[in-house]
Amino acid sequence: MAATGKDESLEPAAVRRHRVLFRAIEKRRHPRLRRSDITVTDEAAVKRATKAAALGNAMEWYDFGIYSYLAATLGKVFFPSGSDTAQLLSSFATFAVAFLVRPLGGMVFGPLGDRVGRKRILSITMIMMAVGTFAIGLIPPHASIGIWAPVLLILFRMVQGFSTGGEYGGASTFIAEYAPDKRRGFFGSFLEFGTLAGYVGASGLVVLLTSVLTEQQMLDWGWRIPFLVAAPLGFIGLYLRLKLDETPAFQKLEGGQVRASEAADAVETSATGDLGKIFTRYWRPLLLCVALVAAYNITDYMLLSYMPTYLSDELGYGTTHGLLILLVVMVLQMCVMNQVGRLSDRFGRKPLLMTGMLGFLFLSVPSFLLIRQGSVVLITVGLLLLGLSLVTMLGTMSSALPAIFPTQVRYGSLSVAYNLSTSLFGGTTPLVITALISAFDTNLMPAYYATGAAVIGVIAVLCMKETANKPLAGSPPCVETEAEAAELVQAQSPSPRF
Repeated sequence: MAATGKDESLEPAAVRRHRVLFRAIEKRRHPRLRRSDITVTDEAAVKRATKAAALGNAMEWYDFGIYSYLAATLGKVFFPSGSDTAQLLSSFATFAVAFLVRPLGGMVFGPLGDRVGRKRILSITMIMMAVGTFAIGLIPPHASIGIWAPVLLILFRMVQGFSTGGEYGGASTFIAEYAPDKRRGFFGSFLEFGTLAGYVGASGLVVLLTSVLTEQQMLDWGWRIPFLVAAPLGFIGLYLRLKLDETPAFQKLEGGQVRASEAADAVETSATGDLGKIFTRYWRPLLLCVALVAAYNITDYMLLSYMPTYLSDELGYGTTHGLLILLVVMVLQMCVMNQVGRLSDRFGRKPLLMTGMLGFLFLSVPSFLLIRQGSVVLITVGLLLLGLSLVTMLGTMSSALPAIFPTQVRYGSLSVAYNLSTSLFGGTTPLVITALISAFDTNLMPAYYATGAAVIGVIAVLCMKETANKPLAGSPPCVETEAEAAELVQAQSPSPRF
């Protein structure tokens, strides 16, 4: 909606002397919306867009989850060594390699998404991710081809990482630009529902395989199955994405199906997605996004990716048992995820995000003290405390982050900030924690690391603006019904005075 406040820098005396002139300037700067400016969503289209974006996100995190949960096995297959710790570190280093190229993928795919459209780029990233994951499942072991085995593994991990650089920013942008303003949190939460679905699918498949196959069978061929499953999943996701139309906000941006009036002139700019402009003109929101993503991803990767390895390698707990407990926690998170999205629409993004950050700030150490006891019940309670803190961020972040940036640079800016932060802090979490535990000889290092991340998160949440129930920056309002659109237009016309 058009802003109604006046510029406080103007001198009142000048305004009184030239009322007509300043009234004309004010109308020019903040023109009233017309009905044609307001987007009325088609709920069926919103649901299709949400489903396609969430499935792609599920595919992404299935791929990364599989690698995390099979880290010990992959270390033995691709990095033969006399030391289990060295194998594990090598495996996690390869896990981190994908994150080193993610910023490059974000810098390429993000601006392209602002220039040629969200749909096209999301289709390309889906194809690349499926190909990279499927190819890993075909690599011969180190015993067969020697050094070429880890080289090929690193190569295809880089393909995965490059494609993922354009995935989250595009998927969250896609849902945010389709969803009505008052329900953006609810629909956005399905993106992270997809994240958990990917992890659940990965951990469930690994648990099943390790239960029915011997350790030698897993080393010989069993580890390949989860990677080969990526091909059919990728084709399904690609089919769903190709059936979608471009987002309404991008259509207005490029002057496609709907032509906006002066009230949306900011949207009608050329979507160059220029990286130089992103870094120079939008560096403040970039820094805010980097801080939020760092806090969120450190805790996310610690709990959902690293925890099975922590339970088995540091506490001597059975790998299958640890995965089963984490599987239960993730299913419970999925059950409440959409309710968290609804709560963020009702109470705002900041209260929900702050709840999660404070949860990790105060509960990380107590939770790991419980987990360290080794009892199934205490491990479950500790993981649930961390899981409930994480789900408040998971269900809110995918609607909060896209709203930080204006439409014309949203895909590019979000992809750059998200992937820079994820590469520096998220993907390196398993490697850093493993190294810190080895250096300081305490298995409470994950708790200390998560607490430090939460401090950064609390500061970032305090610095962000509330965006719930408001139009996206650079876009006109998006509502669910014609009646709502009429009310918005009518609200700009003051009641007549007699």
